[in-house]
Amino acid sequence: TPKLAEYYGAYKAAGKNVECVFVSSDRDQASFDEYYGEMPWTALPYEARAAKDALSKKYKVKGIPSLVILDEDGSTITTDGRAAVSEDPAGEEF
Repeated sequence: TPKLAEYYGAYKAAGKNVECVFVSSDRDQASFDEYYGEMPWTALPYEARAAKDALSKKYKVKGIPSLVILDEDGSTITTDGRAAVSEDPAGEEF
């Protein structure tokens, strides 16, 4: 998360039209609150468990952490966002 937050800040500073949404797999609200408190982006509310489950199913999330990259119309760019961001920290390819 710290590295993604660094990249996210750089994308925003460069004027990139990018947003991250944290979708939690935490076991309870307190854990969610503690972890999300360190993040500079928005989050799906913890209590939206049905939406979290639907997103996990749609994007075939098998483990955490996972990072899915979508374009502005919601089409999937990659479900391996961790590798994509690591390989392209400037975000030139997405």
